[in-house]
Amino acid sequence: MKTRIEHDLLGNKEVPMDAYYGVQTLRAIENFAGISGYTIGMFPNYVKALAMVKWAAAKANYELGLIPSDITNAITAACEEIIDGKLIDQFPVDMVQGGAGTSTNMNINEVVANRALELLGHQKGEYDYCHPNNHVNLSQSTNDAYPTSFHLAIILTNKEVVAEIKLLVDSFRRKAKEFEHVLKMGRTQLQDAVPMTLGQEFEAYAYTLEENIERLNAAAKLFLVENMGATAIGTGINSEPEYAEICARELRIISGEEFVLAPNLIAATPDTGACVSYSSELKRFCVQLSKVCNDLRLLSSGPRCGLNEINLPPMQPGSSIMPGKVNPVIPEVVNQVCFRVIGNDTTVMMAAEAGQLELNVMEPVIVYAIFNSMQMLIKVMDRLRVLCVDGITANAERCKDMVMNSIGIVTALNPTLGYENSSRIAKRALAENRSVYDLVLEEKLLTKEELDNVLRPELMIAPKKFYKKK
Repeated sequence: MKTRIEHDLLGNKEVPMDAYYGVQTLRAIENFAGISGYTIGMFPNYVKALAMVKWAAAKANYELGLIPSDITNAITAACEEIIDGKLIDQFPVDMVQGGAGTSTNMNINEVVANRALELLGHQKGEYDYCHPNNHVNLSQSTNDAYPTSFHLAIILTNKEVVAEIKLLVDSFRRKAKEFEHVLKMGRTQLQDAVPMTLGQEFEAYAYTLEENIERLNAAAKLFLVENMGATAIGTGINSEPEYAEICARELRIISGEEFVLAPNLIAATPDTGACVSYSSELKRFCVQLSKVCNDLRLLSSGPRCGLNEINLPPMQPGSSIMPGKVNPVIPEVVNQVCFRVIGNDTTVMMAAEAGQLELNVMEPVIVYAIFNSMQMLIKVMDRLRVLCVDGITANAERCKDMVMNSIGIVTALNPTLGYENSSRIAKRALAENRSVYDLVLEEKLLTKEELDNVLRPELMIAPKKFYKKK
């Protein structure tokens, strides 16, 4: 392999000739390779956000007369290529790293510098003409460029999470419409409760998931507060007075997001409160999503000895020893992803608490945990929708039979028969293994016409008026 010699504080090192990254990235590869198994390049929105921040910084530095136009143009052109998805393989640093994100910041600095050098007609590594620190990182520190970048990346990725939630909600809502006339038994504490429709149940799932969209979007807006210009600890050392506001303006233009400069940069630099809030909302969503998947597994249990009210699409054989068995593998994998997201939230919380003084050095694991959660959710929600929910069918007769044979329908008779009569009928039906319907007729508490009227499905699944107001 052809190499070039680069040097840093620790000395000289051979870097692959064709690599756009440089010596500090190479050291990070050696130090942190395989720690999480996820590299920066595996999160394209993160790479895109890093490039946007470097672009905004270059524009601000040019406006202040700190770098000439040719270097500025080369830096911004390199950033634009990265934003368009090029050079994604040049970000091999593991997401979990020591150094509070310095390795990530230097990775983008070196890639941008070396691509800018090529655009200027020079060779990679000829840093006299465009330097990773002196030009690409000018007026910055890892401690402002790094958090601003992952703030932007979370905002971008949240849009993908929300888009998948909307698609999943639409899928449940279509099933709610399809199942609106399928009468079934509702259950509380896994015991028979009162009748409802399968459509009502699926509409409830749709609503439960849908309400998280507003909460996630609200939490994502917290990331619009950025600290570019804070440099090392928030005092703005090595930046000009106008730099922070100019950079914020340029970042708004480049990203299309309404970024605002934090009112107190010293407070903002170590603050990871937005991460805690957003991760918590992801956890909340996963608690609800996992509950929905638990319900799908219960409702489809059987097929002969379970509830068997719905059929999930069969995806693969379910056993290496039991012929004919098919398992609810898609809801099961969703459950497991949700468990992982809940665990990631604990990581975020503990890492946020572990920051000391003017910087939180645990930010890399916070970023990794949130991106990991978002990426898994995007993928698994697609699988749940396409491979499961879209193909669910109802066993309407099975649902109706369980309603008519249930003790629970006595609740619908309570306003007519009274609590004492209803309790006695329920107790007798359970003891004698007979239907409530037959016992009401046997005891001549209602005529068949009266009973059928009271037990009309439309009267059992919604409020109704019993008495006229005086």
